[in-house]
Amino acid sequence: QVQLVESGGGLVQAGGSLRLSCQTSGRSFSSYALAWFRQAPGKEREFVAAISWGSLNTYYVDSVKGRFTISRDDAKNTVYLQMSGLKPEDTAVYYCAAGYGHNRYAAESYDIWGQGTQVTVSS
Repeated sequence: QVQLVESGGGLVQAGGSLRLSCQTSGRSFSSYALAWFRQAPGKEREFVAAISWGSLNTYYVDSVKGRFTISRDDAKNTVYLQMSGLKPEDTAVYYCAAGYGHNRYAAESYDIWGQGTQVTVSS
């Protein structure tokens, strides 16, 4: 069974940077599309970024374009989210996900989820 484990969250000041990592255990996920979602307290889970099989395409929510970069290293079975220019509104639990669904922006396209890592941005 494939499991995803996120790391790299923490507390950072506004304008700072963090890099989240998500590594799989169980088997390779090179054929999966991979994504990051986030959920702030009292809010719905929100799509953040996705990357297709083979890193051919990347997708971002408008609010993070130009600040966040998603990448994957299939040799290490790891997907990354490099976050810079962080804002207090980026505070949330960040989840990585893997799946084969066609709509890269939809949570329903992803079957496997990590447990989440907290990112807190102070003003």
